[in-house]
Amino acid sequence: MIGSLRGVLLDRSPTGEVLVEVGGVGYRATVAPTTLAAMGDLGSQVFLHMHTHVREDALILYGFATLDERRCFEALIGAHGVGPALALAILSVHSPSALRRALLSDDVDALTLVPGVGKKTAARLLVELKSRLDVPEVELVPVGALGTPAEAARAEVRAALAGLGYAPDEIRSVVIDLGDGPVEDMLRSALKQLAVAR
Repeated sequence: MIGSLRGVLLDRSPTGEVLVEVGGVGYRATVAPTTLAAMGDLGSQVFLHMHTHVREDALILYGFATLDERRCFEALIGAHGVGPALALAILSVHSPSALRRALLSDDVDALTLVPGVGKKTAARLLVELKSRLDVPEVELVPVGALGTPAEAARAEVRAALAGLGYAPDEIRSVVIDLGDGPVEDMLRSALKQLAVAR
């Protein structure tokens, strides 16, 4: 499996296919329009994070400017009904961070901005992609409590636990029971609960 390519950009097409020469071998790869736009002129050095897509009849390379884009692409193609073309279309409209924000806020309309994604598909993708992209669900809090120091502290704890590799379900199960207090104390308490649960 090819994980990355560093070489010379020999050719590119408006449809998003590039030819990168590495050690005398030319690799054809499909890239998102944002990655294509960020590339230099022909003959310049490029570096791409690669996804090797294996089908019965083909071996296709997809290239991304950042590791986050590649991970996001891989999460997208793992969702039901999302192939590489639709995944690239989504990443062409939304950066990984914008996509996570849309999922976090349940923004169906943001996903329908992608050509070929209707309201039903967008609603299904919201549910499915949250777990695939490790987007923690926001606790339901009264409208007046949004943005309070306590909620901000919980958000920090959620982010820290996600960074430590805990699954969204695990994070939700402990954060909902946390009291108020300094972030460090809340995080320590959450880690103790998770250690017991595992």
